Amino acid sequence: MTDTRPNHSQDCAEFQEKLPDLFESQTDLSSLQHLKTCENCAALVRDLEYIAQQAKLLLPIHDPSPEVWDRIENAMQQDTASDAAAPATRS
Repeated sequence: MTDTRPNHSQDCAEFQEKLPDLFESQTDLSSLQHLKTCENCAALVRDLEYIAQQAKLLLPIHDPSPEVWDRIENAMQQDTASDAAAPATRS
């Protein structure tokens, strides 16, 4: 009897290529047949899930308040104004 199943490494490559989309779509990966039969890809998914869980524990990154951006803009305008008012020097 001939094995008609594609090459296992090809299955892994195809699965891993689709993996970012699967994570993004929040698909229940445990239901995927490939993970039930491939320990390498199952371990990869476990590692990626662990990394994602740990990343959620990091301090949230907040954008600076609008006041900070206003201060930066004002400082840049003052710097530009002082550059324009300064006499040109020759090198």
